[in-house]
Amino acid sequence: MIAFIKGIVESIDAGHIVVEQGGIGYLASVPASVLTRCQAGSEIKLLTYLQVKEDSMTLFGFLTQSERSVFMQLLGITGIGPKAALSLLSSLTPEQIMLAVITDDLQALSRAQGIGKKTAGRIALELKDKMRAAGEAEGTGISSQVGFQTVSGPKQDAIDALTSLGYSRGEAVRAVMEVYVPELNAEQAIKLALKKLAQ
Repeated sequence: MIAFIKGIVESIDAGHIVVEQGGIGYLASVPASVLTRCQAGSEIKLLTYLQVKEDSMTLFGFLTQSERSVFMQLLGITGIGPKAALSLLSSLTPEQIMLAVITDDLQALSRAQGIGKKTAGRIALELKDKMRAAGEAEGTGISSQVGFQTVSGPKQDAIDALTSLGYSRGEAVRAVMEVYVPELNAEQAIKLALKKLAQ
């Protein structure tokens, strides 16, 4: 798999950019967030995902690990293809998508073009299940112990959301534990932990 491409933006089109590297132009499908943050002639580093089918190969590009991680998770949901996943990432940041999943905010998810309430509900349900499964597998689940403190409830949800965005288990646990107070809900905990991680 091509992990990333670093080169010059040759051209920008609706939903695509061409990156020239080593005399080769790579056509990558990208979310709107990439289109608004790059200019023709400028250097760019695209984190990539290569989708291989029997009759085609499609390259997708992202500026952050969080974008690529959420894109790949969305592709694992029944009925969600690359077009719908890019549409979601064009309407919401990865953090906003995970917050919407944690808080069951179907209205936020259905703002993306081509995403109805039914599809939004499936995304929220399946992504939440995947986050919990990943949390349990990595030891960030409800049964985890951090010191003598059990991770559960909003803390559990916040840690799962951060690990789904590409942060390591240690980073997620540390950030959430540093900002968490009992009156916080999961959404508030995630926002504060993201600010902590950005420092």
